[in-house]
Amino acid sequence: MTKSTKTILWVFFLIVALVQLFPLIWLVDFSFLSSNEFYSSSVLKWPSDPQWQNYINAWVDGKFLRYFINSAFVTSVTILLTVILSLTLGYAFTRMQWKLRPIFFTIILLGIMIPIHATLLPNFAIFKALGLTNSYLGLILPYTAVSVPLGTFILTGFMRSIPRAMEESAVVDGANIYRIVFQIIAPLTAPALVTVIVTTFLNCWNEFIMASTFLSKDALKTLPFSVMNFAGQYSSDYGSQFAVMVLTSIPAIVIYAIFNEQITKGVTAGAVKG
Repeated sequence: MTKSTKTILWVFFLIVALVQLFPLIWLVDFSFLSSNEFYSSSVLKWPSDPQWQNYINAWVDGKFLRYFINSAFVTSVTILLTVILSLTLGYAFTRMQWKLRPIFFTIILLGIMIPIHATLLPNFAIFKALGLTNSYLGLILPYTAVSVPLGTFILTGFMRSIPRAMEESAVVDGANIYRIVFQIIAPLTAPALVTVIVTTFLNCWNEFIMASTFLSKDALKTLPFSVMNFAGQYSSDYGSQFAVMVLTSIPAIVIYAIFNEQITKGVTAGAVKG
């Protein structure tokens, strides 16, 4: 590869990186604007006087900390349930021989094609009858239900690449099925588990439609509601809304940046070896 070709490639990759990062740059830029600076034709506009007050408003008036704790709890429980169910289902589909296994595997994977909001109306009717509206379970159950199919798909493909000899040795040593799954299989599928954890986190963290339908108590609301605290009938505090969105996006960006390599390994290993 010649030097000029490498230069062209670097320039191309830099342009792609800037295009990918532009929404984040735009978001941060607008979070420092005052309300009267939003109405302009500029795509990016450096504020003459950066409005740090927007972030104070987001933290205090937007009730960011309270909603952050609620979102963290809902997302953490959803991730825990998704990992346990996906891991055990993946083991059942790859290691156990039982009737109707292909049929149930197909039914589970069909869940990947069903958007979570397509289940909004039936879920609301069922949860209202069961008294699960205005509760964390009203969000955790549908979030888990839509996350398990993808998690099972990823872990099933990854588990097929694990030699059975390790499990056979554990059985000879007297290990039961729970020890095999959680102490032997789980560590071996760490890259795939990280992929499941991160994808589940990203799907749950910013979800709003389900949350706005099932939650009306302020004490239970999640982070997306913080943006709505600055939306009025006739006017909105756009600077504070953008500040909330910046703060909300930070955990997702940090987690994805830390586990980016593991995500790539988990997806490619499961796809190629599976």
